[in-house]
Amino acid sequence: MLFEILSDLVCIEDVLLIVKNPSATSEIKTNNLDIKQNEKWITIGSNDDPAHVHINSDMIKSIEFTEEEKPERTSFSVRFFDENHERVVAAFFTKMYDEDKNLKLSRKNIFDDLQKKFGSVIQI
Repeated sequence: MLFEILSDLVCIEDVLLIVKNPSATSEIKTNNLDIKQNEKWITIGSNDDPAHVHINSDMIKSIEFTEEEKPERTSFSVRFFDENHERVVAAFFTKMYDEDKNLKLSRKNIFDDLQKKFGSVIQI
């Protein structure tokens, strides 16, 4: 299930993968990145690319589709958590609003369709 969700996400334009810890943050645009799995390691991007991500699939224990209310907009993301419910990586949907701050329904539909396919909260 984890590989399938990540595979769907890397095919969507304007999704930003964010890997964050208290000391550093890494951001990678997903626009048609390669994805492969070798045993427990899922690699997004190519080892030869300037940036890529290795995810230990054994460490991901839950996935949540999140709509977070902000003062001027709603943020849409898919968040991947470890056994302590610490966020390991998140995929944020960007370019969700037009210049007048109106939600783009076509972008929202992509998020909704993915959520319908997998469910709002997935336990692995």
